Amino acid sequence: MATSVSAPDLPTVSKQRKFNPRLVLGVVAVAAVGYWGWRQAFPPPAATLLRVSGRIEADETDIGAKTGGRVTQILVQEGDAVKAGQVVAVLEDDEVNQQLQAAIAQVNAARQEEAQARLEVNVADSRIQEAQTNLAQSQTDSQGRVRQAESTVAASQAQVAQAEAQVVQAQAEVKRAESQLKLAQLDRDRFAALVTQGAVNRQQFDQAQTNAETAQATLDTARATLAAQMAVVQTAKRQLQATQGTLTQTESTTLNPAIRSSQLAAYQQQKAQAQAQLAAAQAKVQAAIANQQQLQKRLDSFKVTSPITGVVQDRPVEPGAVVANGKTLLTIINPQAIYLRAYVPEGEIGKIYVGKSARVFLDANPQQPLSAKVSSIDPKASFTPENIYFQKDRVRQVFGVKLAIEQSQTYAKPGMPADAEIDLK
Repeated sequence: MATSVSAPDLPTVSKQRKFNPRLVLGVVAVAAVGYWGWRQAFPPPAATLLRVSGRIEADETDIGAKTGGRVTQILVQEGDAVKAGQVVAVLEDDEVNQQLQAAIAQVNAARQEEAQARLEVNVADSRIQEAQTNLAQSQTDSQGRVRQAESTVAASQAQVAQAEAQVVQAQAEVKRAESQLKLAQLDRDRFAALVTQGAVNRQQFDQAQTNAETAQATLDTARATLAAQMAVVQTAKRQLQATQGTLTQTESTTLNPAIRSSQLAAYQQQKAQAQAQLAAAQAKVQAAIANQQQLQKRLDSFKVTSPITGVVQDRPVEPGAVVANGKTLLTIINPQAIYLRAYVPEGEIGKIYVGKSARVFLDANPQQPLSAKVSSIDPKASFTPENIYFQKDRVRQVFGVKLAIEQSQTYAKPGMPADAEIDLK
């Protein structure tokens, strides 16, 4: 009988569970829904600070020349501190100096004319007084008439001397006018050559031409005055001869009181004429003084002063340069009036306004922020980059703002980078 043999027992192998991705997706979905619900119930607190970065800047003040000329001195260097009213540059113009000297000479000449006219008024007063006295004595005192005639002769002699002195003065005025004309013509010729070469503009040549024509007119007037004064001398000499003849006649006869009255009227008329000449001379003095003061003021304008207290930022001109009216000689900044120039994203600009408080942090001392306030906001937005081609780039739209820094010391200086926090509360 055959014996059956059973197969040996084999070990049992358990099946490994596979990874189920649906389970992970379910967990993520549940977590997302829970986070959304938590945010709806407990939203995050609103930001209280807006952080920006920028660069320290300051407003610049350009100091220009009030009048054209050659720069002789620049009295400050870049970085020097200046005070308001301090002389920072000096210019010169030889032509203005010459004009001022001529104006001073005109003032002196006008004052001499005024003194001469005043003397003539005094002489006329003296003649009137003598004529009044002689008129009262003419009927009874022939000797008094003789003395009057002698006084008239003496006055005529004085008038001749005065007229001759005026001739000398007029001759001097002619010489002075000739010198001025020569100088003006030289200036005109020089400017004519320069304007041809393009070294000066047409306006400067026209001014030189006008000066030459004015000098010619002044010379013509001086010559006419000289001729008139010489005629006055001749008239005075004839008058002296007439008074000498009158004196001879008076010594032999008694003058008629009617003649005395006529002489008195003539002297009164002479006084009125002398007073008119005195008024004209006084007006001439005032005009000459005004011209001198104007030239002196122009000469004073060659001393350039700083309008503000600050620090020299730029010095574009050096001594020896010839500058035109309004040319910038120096640039001054006020280190106490500085600000941080920064840019705020368009989405945040509605949270700030002018007057908002801020703090500025300097890299040199970030632990001690400087107090500041929003002083201005650009009315239009800027783009970074300037050209926008895609909708997503609009988030880079920004507004420029200025944060005025309040500092007692000059810690912040133009050009320094800095960060700032603007209070949004």
